[in-house]
Amino acid sequence: MIHIFTPVFAIIDIETCSGKFVYGHGRITEICIIKHDGLGVIDKFTTLINPECHISQYFSSLTGITNEMVADAPKFHEVAKKILEMTEDCIFVAHNVGFDYGFIKEEFNSLGYKYRKDTLCTVRLSRKLIPNRISYSLGHLCASLGIEIEGRHRAEGDAVATAQLFDLLLRLKADHPQYKNMGVEDIMVRRVDKIKEYILKKLPEECGVYYFLNKDKEIIYIGKSTNMYSRAIGHFNTKEGKHKKLLFELMNVDFVVTGSELVALLLEAEEIKKHKPKFNRMRKADLFTHSIGSFTDENGIINFKIVEYEESENSLFAAVTYSTVREKLDRWVDEYQLCLRYCGLTGEESICFNHQIKKCNGICNGEEEIEIYNKRAKEIIKNVTYSDSNFLILDRGRSNEERSLILIEDSKYKGYGYIDSSHQITSINDCRDIIKQSHYYPDSDELVKSWMKTGKHYKTYKLTSSTSSS
Repeated sequence: MIHIFTPVFAIIDIETCSGKFVYGHGRITEICIIKHDGLGVIDKFTTLINPECHISQYFSSLTGITNEMVADAPKFHEVAKKILEMTEDCIFVAHNVGFDYGFIKEEFNSLGYKYRKDTLCTVRLSRKLIPNRISYSLGHLCASLGIEIEGRHRAEGDAVATAQLFDLLLRLKADHPQYKNMGVEDIMVRRVDKIKEYILKKLPEECGVYYFLNKDKEIIYIGKSTNMYSRAIGHFNTKEGKHKKLLFELMNVDFVVTGSELVALLLEAEEIKKHKPKFNRMRKADLFTHSIGSFTDENGIINFKIVEYEESENSLFAAVTYSTVREKLDRWVDEYQLCLRYCGLTGEESICFNHQIKKCNGICNGEEEIEIYNKRAKEIIKNVTYSDSNFLILDRGRSNEERSLILIEDSKYKGYGYIDSSHQITSINDCRDIIKQSHYYPDSDELVKSWMKTGKHYKTYKLTSSTSSS
């Protein structure tokens, strides 16, 4: 069950010595944080901050903050802990929140800390709840509403005024019944549940596979992303019915950092088949029934044929249903003008139906040369098979000091592993010691082939008795 907590707001205003954060040139010179529980102010913190850079005359004139005033003030890293304490479990509120939040986030980034908060902008709220104003700047809006600002363009003065504006916006709902059905709680309060907070704190901004768990620690969803944190945000923001049910059951998350996007794709597909999570729809089936094979007949014509799937055989395409395989072959027939007869899709009559409707060039009637027909057939085979039978794909690792390995042996995906960047590959036996063997599924090869065609940067090493780079 998702637990909802009563929101606390951190109403914040900052002063800066630049319109944009630039380390060493444009940083915060003053901050005021007012904690508000929805009923009133419960705490306040104000301090000047030494930006460790020069404050120009323009910004000194605008804010009244001079280089002399901040000379002995604490630096940002000295008040960072206090800022974290004051904003913990709070919704970040500001007038034009993107500016204030952006600066504070960048200051924390410079310390190597990821500062993440749900935000609320009083400019946007005011536009929704107090429409048709000439200006929504803090000065003009407060003047029109009778809110006096003591100390304009100073952090505390602007923060106090923003808090008073926030109080007014909160009262609108109570004082005006027309606002009751406007979703004011969603717009203004944005209740944040503890599960979301917990999940987002755990997931890194790295490539990998993540596992959503319910209260019984059962895996209910598996996903992958080049940025697991950002992908999780997408889950919480979606309005799809399936995701609403998922979030209702969600209680915990686990994850595996892969570094490589290809490894993430392969691991996700294998894990979905293994665990069969209830909220995953794709790639759950693990029993492949049919495949497309090819052979050259006694006349030298390349044939395609749908057959029962056998793992020991090298297939061009395999799927869990006959209809999926048939759909693939039908697509090849259309795209490459293949003959139905030589695809096993019609009887042994001399002329196939596609020739009659000018979709077959007449290989079945002796009107097309075998060489020309086979050229198109070979193009299909080339597009759906590996160029080498045994090779390694070297891709990103989980750190700058390592690389990922994906092994293709006998034209089949075998597994993945990681090596130190300085490790020298000498033989296929060395790979087997490194590679984590995976259960073979034909769609793993489809994932590898598709990924290799994307143009992403990677290296391949052809494997024989000795290894050479390609």
